[in-house]
Amino acid sequence: MTHVMACIDNSQSSLAVCDYAAWASQQLNAPLTLLHVLDEEKYPASADLSGNIGLGSREHLLEELATLDAQRARLALEQGQHMLEKARERTVICGAAFPELKQRHGHLIESLVDLQDDIRLLVIGRVGEDSTRRVHSLGSQIEAVVRTIHRPILITSSSYKKPEKVMLAFDGSPTAHKTVELLAASQLCKNLPIHLVMVGADSEGNREALEKAQSTLMSAGFVVQAQIVKGEVEAALHVYQAEHGIDLLVMGAYGHSRIRQFLVGSTTTTMLRTATMPVLLLR
Repeated sequence: MTHVMACIDNSQSSLAVCDYAAWASQQLNAPLTLLHVLDEEKYPASADLSGNIGLGSREHLLEELATLDAQRARLALEQGQHMLEKARERTVICGAAFPELKQRHGHLIESLVDLQDDIRLLVIGRVGEDSTRRVHSLGSQIEAVVRTIHRPILITSSSYKKPEKVMLAFDGSPTAHKTVELLAASQLCKNLPIHLVMVGADSEGNREALEKAQSTLMSAGFVVQAQIVKGEVEAALHVYQAEHGIDLLVMGAYGHSRIRQFLVGSTTTTMLRTATMPVLLLR
């Protein structure tokens, strides 16, 4: 678990992925790896067309189709290599050390699983090249990535803004306290003020949990502002983010509460879709 690994594709969000990955690499003092995975389903390395022989088919036509598929895959790999080289140039300009380039032909999830032991932080765009351009769209592979890859994941917004204020969504549960401990131990948000926000009743139990979490972060050297707010989780967090100029949201990736049930229930899916800032998922 040594590298910051950034997933690069042909989408506009890859520019922001490069910038956030360069920032994270410097914050963590960790080497950066840029990864491009060519989808095997869209660009098969070789095509088996034997099952397509039917009325009017000719062997030479099938061979030509297979050749065209192979040419398309080769050109797509070359384009991907060019994207990686341009991405490396951008990250170096942003201050990152000269990154390693990796290219795979297969499936994104399988590739990330194979590389998981080397990943300290995964950086990926909220939407990819195959995703809709709707404002609140969410990439089709994000859910599978989060469910499968057991590493911290930074899901970027479509444009880059250097993080200056961090909001940690907190609900007082053991998993939420674990998220606090992970953030306290990480160098990623060092020297950034933390807004510790709990959505719920202003009760004695909630205040005690919030104070404990605040103490953990302050002991690690963070400046922490703790706050209990009322309302629906998504709406309350969005309002707080807008009022305080928050530009990085931190959440736990596991659990069953309304805040922490990432992509299991609709609450956090909606939060991720509607967030205008990057989201850091800790586990």
